Amino acid sequence: MASSNIGSAPPNHDAFFEKQPSGGDAKEVGDDRAPDADEDGSTHKQEGVRQVEGVVTVWSKQVLIIMFILLYLVTFVDMLLVVVQSSLIPYVTSSFSRHGLLATTSIIANIVGGVFALPIAKIIDIWGRCEGFILMLLLVVLGLILKAVSGNVETYAAAHTIYWAGHIGMGYVIQIMLADMTSLKNRLILFGINSTPTIATVFAGSKIADLFYTYVNFRWAFGSFIIILVAFCIPVAIVFIWSKRKALKLGIIQPRVHNRTPWESTKYYFVQFDVIGMLLTIFGFSFLLLPFSLSAYASKGWATGYIIAMIVLGVVLLAAFVLWEKYFAPVQYFPFRYLKDRTILGACGLYGFTFISIFCWDTYYQSYLQVVHDESITTSGYILNSFSLTSAFIGPFVGLYTRWTGQYKWPAIIGGVPFATLGTVLLIHFRTPGSHVGYLVMCQLFNGIASEIWSLTAQLAIMATITHQEIAVALALWRLFGSIGASIGFAIAGALWTNILPAKLYEFLPDDAKDQVAEIFGSIVVQQSYPMGTPIRTAIIAAYADAQRKMVIAGAAFLPLCLICLLMWKNVNVKTLEESRGKQSKGNVF
Repeated sequence: MASSNIGSAPPNHDAFFEKQPSGGDAKEVGDDRAPDADEDGSTHKQEGVRQVEGVVTVWSKQVLIIMFILLYLVTFVDMLLVVVQSSLIPYVTSSFSRHGLLATTSIIANIVGGVFALPIAKIIDIWGRCEGFILMLLLVVLGLILKAVSGNVETYAAAHTIYWAGHIGMGYVIQIMLADMTSLKNRLILFGINSTPTIATVFAGSKIADLFYTYVNFRWAFGSFIIILVAFCIPVAIVFIWSKRKALKLGIIQPRVHNRTPWESTKYYFVQFDVIGMLLTIFGFSFLLLPFSLSAYASKGWATGYIIAMIVLGVVLLAAFVLWEKYFAPVQYFPFRYLKDRTILGACGLYGFTFISIFCWDTYYQSYLQVVHDESITTSGYILNSFSLTSAFIGPFVGLYTRWTGQYKWPAIIGGVPFATLGTVLLIHFRTPGSHVGYLVMCQLFNGIASEIWSLTAQLAIMATITHQEIAVALALWRLFGSIGASIGFAIAGALWTNILPAKLYEFLPDDAKDQVAEIFGSIVVQQSYPMGTPIRTAIIAAYADAQRKMVIAGAAFLPLCLICLLMWKNVNVKTLEESRGKQSKGNVF
């Protein structure tokens, strides 16, 4: 494990393109490695890792650049789709008169997406990166098909869960591919560059969503992106398959030998992926968090039998998960061993608490902008996604800074904490009907800067403490914490929204409109149908403002925990780390 006092060697001025030996098996015991150890200290490399190292070895500089461009284009389309679908979600749920369930559809999707990350890590480590990439594409396509044909909110929620699992998985596999293609000190540069499509998709996606909603419908939006995404993903798969065949022909990698029957393979992967552990995690968190946004729809609220039963069952299932993993699982789903390292624990905790904080106030933000400030889908999308715009812009500069200095801990503290504090705390003051939207944009920019600094430095902090073999699992664990954090944030937002807004609507609405609370609460279209300045629209705005203020305060309460997580990190210099331990990724890399 790297420590904070590693080396004081002079800066390494290697070329940006570096060719590393493809390496073999190795053993890591501190710095006393076996003579045949890999440079990164990997103790064992699974088939997928050996395969990608062989593939990268046969790549020329030109192929390396082509692959990065292809991955960049896939990321562009994927991010564009995210903006389009997120802009349309309030109208999709409203079309079923269930606008209040906006948070609920995201809770399950984020839980499944996060839990699914660890099995994906095993898939790409055992089967290969390309296989995992294609599997994620199939999930996205299936989810979009179901979204396009959904006839009720339940079908749409299931479709969104499948789509989101594929989307999260695809982004994760691309991230691992980029890690395979880069040395540790240059990795954040490519991570940052790969996030820059947001600079364009923020504007294009919101406008595309507006055009589809105005002139066609949301179903065609989902259907169109099926064709577009598949068209951009096929070249990535072709390059990988061609490179794998070339590596096999040259003898750099060996063909996989299949000696199990289909039934034996089913049993083997059932154990290897710890399906029982996965299901306990998914259902445990789902049952525990869903009641927070569903209670307002229950006949007796929190006293309703099934609401109580869901919470109790969620606690029981999560307790059963811990017992299963500790005493019964032949192969553990959750890699507890990584959390013994304070840097990994702190990085994962930071990601989780950041997402809890953000999604407490972000979940219904676009609806707030459209109802309270009377913004269009396009403009509200611009304001909302100015967060992502700033993140994308700042990312490459964070990567360049870490490449030059090798530092990640203090930039995360000095650069991230002030912006996160200002961006969130100022929202308490500015998220009011009388505030100019320019102040809201300012807060989004501050939060976007902090989020990108924390996201990139947290990943580097994790990767600096592990070997190439462990990257997929460790980053999957990090993503799991983020997804669970997002789900908790959605649950808090849903609980506040569904329990505060209806009561405040009843309080503020004129007496002759109090019987319309359920109809108004259930649809953003109904809310917008009342002109600005009318008594009913004014009452709706007042109810929104009350609920949103409490949601921002809830989000701000989690910021001190983010600082604690940052202070847990070891202060490792990644430049001197690679100089003393060798390059982490093998083959032709950036």
